[in-house]
Amino acid sequence: MRSPLLVIPLLLGGICCPGARASADETLSLTIETQAPNQPVTVAGLTSIALKPEPDSELPDDPASEVQQHAQEGSAPAGAKATPSTDSLAQGRQTKRILYIVPNFRAVSADEHLPPQSVKEKFKTAMLDSVDYSSFIFVGAQAGLAMATNSYREFGQGAKGYGRYYWHTLADTINENTWVEFIIPSALHQDTRYYTLGKGNFGKRVGYAFSRVAITRTDSGHRAINYSEIVGSGAASGVSNLYYPSQERTFTKTYQRWITYLAIDGGVFVFKEIWPDINNAIFHQKD
Repeated sequence: MRSPLLVIPLLLGGICCPGARASADETLSLTIETQAPNQPVTVAGLTSIALKPEPDSELPDDPASEVQQHAQEGSAPAGAKATPSTDSLAQGRQTKRILYIVPNFRAVSADEHLPPQSVKEKFKTAMLDSVDYSSFIFVGAQAGLAMATNSYREFGQGAKGYGRYYWHTLADTINENTWVEFIIPSALHQDTRYYTLGKGNFGKRVGYAFSRVAITRTDSGHRAINYSEIVGSGAASGVSNLYYPSQERTFTKTYQRWITYLAIDGGVFVFKEIWPDINNAIFHQKD
């Protein structure tokens, strides 16, 4: 809606002191016997065990985080349920609407795992973000601001001018949401939801949120370049030339609209990231 870190793991090695050599040998022997009691020990086997990488599940876009969670749930006693901690819920719990008004349907709470997004769901969220009752209110505010700054002189002023600003802004909203949230992600199988980080310092979370303009996840859960946002916004900018005055159809004007779309969406991602903190501190909205 118009309306966002790669973490490099560090390998730390330790050197056993002479006094601890015996215990280390016993531990190594025990480990080898436990893993392969009937197989000969080889240097290649030890190397493969020592260098086996562990997935980095710190970011919500990492598919390994879901795999680890399922593995932990599978090793739990029968009947036991994995319950997120209270602090985790407080840090990243999203609501369906912000202040009971602004649509927030595509925001996913921190540490929440959802099934792949279907084409039907992508179409539904695109339409909800476009024609929700609150959208008409914000379109009206945007149109008023644009008229006050005389963004398009061709539209004029007064009631007639405001009407032109209003329907152009509404058309921009529906146009961009359709391309970014439905057409491109359906064709490329990309997930349009925003996955809340919900942890780390403020700068890290803001950087993560804004980077979602360029990075997203596929329907299969892998990270990918956010073509839905980048290409979709560009396509929407080009289509808007069909209904803007001829003076606004230049390459420069089209490029400016494209950058504006990306900047607005990046700002929206940042607000989605910090909204749970604002809500928990001030409003205490449940859903």
